[in-house]
Amino acid sequence: MKDFFNYFSEIFKGVASLFRGMRVTGYYFFHPGQIVTQQYPENRKTLVMLDRFKGEVIMPHNENNEHKCTGCGICELNCPNGSIEIISKQILTDEGKKKRIIDQHIYHLDMCTFCSLCVKTCPSDALAWGQEFEHAVYDRSKLTKVLNQAGSQLMKGVE
Repeated sequence: MKDFFNYFSEIFKGVASLFRGMRVTGYYFFHPGQIVTQQYPENRKTLVMLDRFKGEVIMPHNENNEHKCTGCGICELNCPNGSIEIISKQILTDEGKKKRIIDQHIYHLDMCTFCSLCVKTCPSDALAWGQEFEHAVYDRSKLTKVLNQAGSQLMKGVE
């Protein structure tokens, strides 16, 4: 007899759980102004991604083609699967000191797990998340990107 009541008790709990989930769905059904679903690819021209979206790692440059990357290599060390490579070189400053500058900041999008460790640990905030998400290609080599633009330099005041 105890198993009989336990059986119906479990059925009742399952139906109650179903109605709790349907309450959330019903709320959005009757309040259509809060819809977050995008009609992609029909709205490709007007599509706006959320700020927290992680599309790909980028290195923002200003209008003078300057970036904030000092070439310290912390992002490369913190990347769990090696999707970032920094090729740097040392130059002599006017004072005669050696200074490291980046030659290439290479990002392998095909290996990235979008964990955001590189963006979070960058001491100079040189890396950010871009909004680009269409990365379908036939050749994987097209997913390897050089983040620093040709002829770019370090911003003044960034050490």
